[in-house]
Amino acid sequence: MAICANLLFTVCYILPRMSEATVVNGNSVSNEEIVAALEIPADFNFQLPDPEDEEILEIDFRSQLDTIWQICDRFDLQTDIWRGRVLRSVRDREKKGGEGRGAGFLNWLKDREITKSQAYTLIQLANSADTLLADGVLDAENINNFSKRAFVETAKSAPEIQQLVSEAAQKGDRITRREVKQLSDEWTAMSSELLPDEVKEKASAGILPTRHLAPLVREMEKLPESHLIEIKREIAESPDIDTVKLMTSEAKNLAKYLDAAAQVQSLRNKAVDMELALEEALRLDCMNTAADLVKQATTLEQTVGKLYTTWKRISNVADRLYVETGASNPHLRSLLTCLETLTGDIIEVPLDEEGEQIVRLKILTEDFNPDLN
Repeated sequence: MAICANLLFTVCYILPRMSEATVVNGNSVSNEEIVAALEIPADFNFQLPDPEDEEILEIDFRSQLDTIWQICDRFDLQTDIWRGRVLRSVRDREKKGGEGRGAGFLNWLKDREITKSQAYTLIQLANSADTLLADGVLDAENINNFSKRAFVETAKSAPEIQQLVSEAAQKGDRITRREVKQLSDEWTAMSSELLPDEVKEKASAGILPTRHLAPLVREMEKLPESHLIEIKREIAESPDIDTVKLMTSEAKNLAKYLDAAAQVQSLRNKAVDMELALEEALRLDCMNTAADLVKQATTLEQTVGKLYTTWKRISNVADRLYVETGASNPHLRSLLTCLETLTGDIIEVPLDEEGEQIVRLKILTEDFNPDLN
């Protein structure tokens, strides 16, 4: 067991570091160097604390496990970055001289039991690592301070957030997703021009946590300026957590209402002023209900469109099968007869196994000419 663990450690950790030197110096790694690396002893056989040993204090027990977990996390990140680089090389080689439109790359994945989605996730991780290193945002040794998920989150973040996270990593801080989110929230809140100065002052003093302000900023960014005036006034007059939470919910419902209203085709060219309807919903404190109504209307329209497309497809397929069969194929004809409740102009679908509740929908299509209405 220890031998296998040592080999795993060497392959996943020592070889990637050799490859890293190869990339930097431009030299290839010989077979002799690989063999020598595999012969280097490495202790990856952790001694876990006994969970039944009552003499071990809880804080010590968790500390020991946390240390082991961080080591595994670091190796996991390093090896996945290098796996991504390997996959990227295989893919790029295939693009340059491969045949069969990527079949070689897909076969390579199949042989190693890797899905295409997993492969491109690893390639994206490798791309992110190379970009951060090439831009000088991170030093190679600082990657070990990241958990895998924290590194991925950092790679997705804005350059300003990447810089803040990198500075924390260079100090030797352990970077998890919690740290990335905290730094991201701080930057989002303090750099936004949407928040009044009164709010930022309280955030700087630690009175208003940025984890509450960041969601508010993100929701406010979705709204037009005309809908921001009242929200800004409210949080400027009462810069506290309760007001921030209330305005975040308000902004979220506003954004949902405006986005959904623009998509509902039934509201187009109709005698309804959506802005006035919005004002009334705000006055009656039923903004969430109005937003939900418009959102559900959008969903229903999309569902009907998908239903019609599917109905047309199944009807065409049924017609084709009818033409291709005859009386000598009674079972196929029986199949077509049973499905007439779905392929005809009236669709019937039971809502329960007993068939006591049935929904009937009649498909009526016509060309709409606005000049005739």
